[in-house]
Amino acid sequence: MREIQAFLSNFQKEMNWEISEENYKESKASILHNYMLLTTEVSEVAEEFRAIFNKTYKLATVEGMDEKEAFQMAKDLHKENIGKELSDCIAYLVKFANYLDIDLEESFYQKMNEVKLRTNKDQS
Repeated sequence: MREIQAFLSNFQKEMNWEISEENYKESKASILHNYMLLTTEVSEVAEEFRAIFNKTYKLATVEGMDEKEAFQMAKDLHKENIGKELSDCIAYLVKFANYLDIDLEESFYQKMNEVKLRTNKDQS
């Protein structure tokens, strides 16, 4: 993860896509703009999943293909696009982490440990 953070830090500088640090007003506008872009990318992931479900339905219901095979075929057809959309999401999340000087690798493992140790209220 640290390599990705370093790569994106340099990439965003090169592309002039950094979050503004000029002043509070510009930083706030830049953060909100990037947040909007992140949510757009997340919705594009949802659109790809919707396309998978629609394709599975068509293959299984209309064309009579086995549902499991249809689902696998649909996933295979959309795998590359979902990968691209997930990568876009990662880029925006890393941009926020870099802006706030958060070590995502460290933060990730700390959070997963916290999740592992907490009591699951649904299983109480």
